[in-house]
Amino acid sequence: MARISLDPPRSLFLRMAEWYSRRKYGRVMDPLRATAHNPRVLRAGALYESRIAKWRALDPGLKHLAEMVSASRIGCSWCVDFGYWLAEDLGMPMEKIRYVPAWREHRERFGELELLVMEFAEALTETEPTVTDAMAEELIGRLGESAFVELTAIVAVENHRSRINAALGLTGQGFSDQCAVQPVGKGAAGATGAAAS
Repeated sequence: MARISLDPPRSLFLRMAEWYSRRKYGRVMDPLRATAHNPRVLRAGALYESRIAKWRALDPGLKHLAEMVSASRIGCSWCVDFGYWLAEDLGMPMEKIRYVPAWREHRERFGELELLVMEFAEALTETEPTVTDAMAEELIGRLGESAFVELTAIVAVENHRSRINAALGLTGQGFSDQCAVQPVGKGAAGATGAAAS
């Protein structure tokens, strides 16, 4: 249950943001409603996300895997729920994506570069980060410096999103319920399970 009301004071900017959210995602996103209690945070967040959406150096599938691993590691059930829906919307194979929260237990389902990206995302998400020189060197060699910088930044962005949503007590809004394949939780041997929370 959310730790903050999802019924913020109404403003013109909030109404515009709600319209956009309904148009793009089919519903008003809870993080939008929660941050609307501080209009400056809402406006800054909207501007921030609109600029992030224009990053193009990193393959979208790798970017999404990094975001999902970071959200799973932090335990943001809202971000994981939304991440499944977004993956399907991006045309990613749900039979693979459903294993992201438990990727270490299902390494055989991912390619070598995907595993490197997920390991890096998890290492960067740790407190203290556990990124190594060897990890960075391998990714720079495979992705190039521009895409590596974008990968690093998107994991930091997802840490920002996930930590805010988790602290505000936001949980899934049922996005993953619309997916063709349900997620597999950690410790599951392959049977359908709940997303990591």
